[in-house]
Amino acid sequence: MKLVSEILDISTRGILINQQDSRSIGVREGDRALVTNLKTKETVTIQVAVTETLADVGTAKISLASAENLGIDAGDEIEIRAAPRPESIEFIRKKMDGGRLTREETSKIVSDMTGNILSPSEITAYITAAYINGMNMDEVEYLTREMVASGDKITFSKRPVVDKHSIGGVPGNKITLISVPIIAASGLLIPKTSSRAITGAGGTADLMEALAPVSFSSSEIKKMTEKAGGVIVWGGATNIAPADDMIIKYEYPLKIDARGQMLASIMAKKMAVGSDTCVIDIPVGAGTKVADEKEGQVLANELIELGRRLGIRVECAITYGGAPIGRNIGVNLEVAEALRILEGGEGATSLIQKSCAIAGIALEMTGKAAPNKGSDLALELIKNGKAHEKMMQIIDIQGGDSKIKSGDLMFGSFTFDIPSPCDGYIISVKNRDLIDIARLAGSPVEHGAGLHLHKKPGEQVKRGEPLLTIYAEKEWRLTQAIESARVSRPVLVEGMLLSRIPKQPME
Repeated sequence: MKLVSEILDISTRGILINQQDSRSIGVREGDRALVTNLKTKETVTIQVAVTETLADVGTAKISLASAENLGIDAGDEIEIRAAPRPESIEFIRKKMDGGRLTREETSKIVSDMTGNILSPSEITAYITAAYINGMNMDEVEYLTREMVASGDKITFSKRPVVDKHSIGGVPGNKITLISVPIIAASGLLIPKTSSRAITGAGGTADLMEALAPVSFSSSEIKKMTEKAGGVIVWGGATNIAPADDMIIKYEYPLKIDARGQMLASIMAKKMAVGSDTCVIDIPVGAGTKVADEKEGQVLANELIELGRRLGIRVECAITYGGAPIGRNIGVNLEVAEALRILEGGEGATSLIQKSCAIAGIALEMTGKAAPNKGSDLALELIKNGKAHEKMMQIIDIQGGDSKIKSGDLMFGSFTFDIPSPCDGYIISVKNRDLIDIARLAGSPVEHGAGLHLHKKPGEQVKRGEPLLTIYAEKEWRLTQAIESARVSRPVLVEGMLLSRIPKQPME
């Protein structure tokens, strides 16, 4: 059937047609249609939406993204036909029934995902099937390779090429801002692609964006890395492993992270940027993604095996994740804390130790440091100023101000101290609650928002002393963050009184 096109300025792909036309064509809501530009004969497969009132008979409202694919303008004639059922749906059903997918079947699913042939519900079915039925290592390898094949790949002539990754789940995890310049200062290449915050108070890309732009193409990443030795950029701005980004998009509403897909996600990004050496941080403990050290060891062995299959040497560090890394949570607060360490080697012990430990493993793996001496060399590169010099070079090449200092970062002007209810020692902190407070204060969208943790587990506190300070750029955000802190009591102080019912408000 021939219809006249109208353009909808929306980013999602699809076409909206009148119910009468849908019946004539033989398609229903959610079906696929073959849409042809009658001038160029270009044809794409597009998801169909049906309406009784929003599109007139004889017209089709096509999304801007789909119109650009077809090369059509408003008023152009298009032809619409019912599309055949994609073969990949049968492979998804196979996975739903507990079957194991072949490389060819995985390839078809991934290509139909990135080609916008599969609908959101079909993609969700695949993700859920993998979550429920699991994936063996062959399937994980197939998915990883297909994720890499779905987008651009960077190749460097110089070796080794290093990368690092954290499984996440710990607030204040700004070690990339310290470990990347350490590694680059040693003469190694480290093209670090990072993510933005999804449920946290600041992803690495959010933190780096407070210092410099982070959105670059894969070719720009290669050039900058070869010149400066390293970059810290947002992976979502590239066409690197786009299938991975699509899977994450549909995992997010369900709050699931299928083990096999997580392994593939991690290693696909490393393989796509040309890394041959990778250090992976696996935090364990309450509130993290990995419950305990035993589970961490299982995950580490899986990552090492997957790396072996892909030609990437992997070492894992199982780290303590029961408390924030450093004392600051929130974009500018975390960036300032990291820069202070690079500027003079002074700061929270947990942040310095972990940053040097992760960077030190990379230095040992590549022969830059002797066995068990990597952390010492990493700390030396901080103390002699070379890591700071390299960080300023990275900021400069990404278009930021290479003269920036930690004191230049502005924090929210609305603040509130949460006091200790009694004398004692800090016995624990609640990571998830601290993240929630920082997000309610406005982080990561508002860079000055967040919190500073005055006391960490094991430290002594007196009644009335601040446990944490909340920063916000808007007064109403500060109010809701304070209320959250009053209810959740994210910092627990040792005392004989374990609980009081009903709960009393903080002073």
